[in-house]
Amino acid sequence: MVLSTVEVKNLYKTFKIPRAEDIEVLKGINLDVEPGEFVSIMGPSGSGKSTLLNILASIEEFDTGLVNIAGKNLKKSNLVETRRFTTSIIYQDFNLLPYLTALENVMFPMMASRVRERDAKERALKLLKKVGLMHRISHLPDDLSGGEQQRVAIARSLANNPKVLLADEPTGNLDTKTGDTITELFKEIIRDYQISIILVTHDLSIAKKTDRILILRKGKLQHEEEGFQEA
Repeated sequence: MVLSTVEVKNLYKTFKIPRAEDIEVLKGINLDVEPGEFVSIMGPSGSGKSTLLNILASIEEFDTGLVNIAGKNLKKSNLVETRRFTTSIIYQDFNLLPYLTALENVMFPMMASRVRERDAKERALKLLKKVGLMHRISHLPDDLSGGEQQRVAIARSLANNPKVLLADEPTGNLDTKTGDTITELFKEIIRDYQISIILVTHDLSIAKKTDRILILRKGKLQHEEEGFQEA
């Protein structure tokens, strides 16, 4: 029996709004993702997709339910350690440190985890080679194209060997060709590093390249066929 890398049971999340009605965003979410699985989540803007990713990334707290990531119960785990070593998240706007080179950006999470500089540099170079950017290692983010910045962000996300990679609209600021390249890179990463990837996207053509599409609507996740029947 294969244990799920991500296990979510009956997850609820409500935002408390001062002097206004509370907003219940997630209503009984159930989700299982197997090791090495590539899952996409689609849904209308404001449906809670980013909130769900942030909960899985240990950035956002949740109200009730069970969330296990790589066997760790998020209600009982050190969330800083989980963010550092178990999950990693990539954003639409890259979130690179503007004053650090591509190499330094990839080294940064390892240095923050007190990895020796020599070892951090060695791994960062391997990851930048993996994403095809060895010729750009000394460039600052402003000197890189959008696709190159996202590839640096992907390399950085792998720095501490996460079990789960979360991607929030990672191709949203990229042209179609570059977005396709990033999606293919995700597939290579799954194959080479045996991690699971959960990707939020509005782009159906990107979602169709993943193993499974889920639709987030009215606070609940639906399978692809169920979601599109109601779209």
